Amino acid sequence: MVSKKLTIVNAQGFHMRPASTFATAMAKYSSDVVIKHNGADVNAKSLMNIIAACIKCGHEVEIVAEGADEQAALDEAVKMIEDGFGE
Repeated sequence: MVSKKLTIVNAQGFHMRPASTFATAMAKYSSDVVIKHNGADVNAKSLMNIIAACIKCGHEVEIVAEGADEQAALDEAVKMIEDGFGE
């Protein structure tokens, strides 16, 4: 298991477009990927779960990946979040 804490930097947070891009990117990994936010574990491969979590700009999240390709999944998740989902 690998994990990293990050702060959401894009102005709109995890709204529809970045949530969709993020869920699609995480779905290609066999590892389980979870976003820990406000005491909840959010399935990072589920667009609807990400949207329902209401993750906004400035919120701290922890990305946790566990499985065969966990480091690659974490690396991509971290890059997407740190880049503000390209916004």
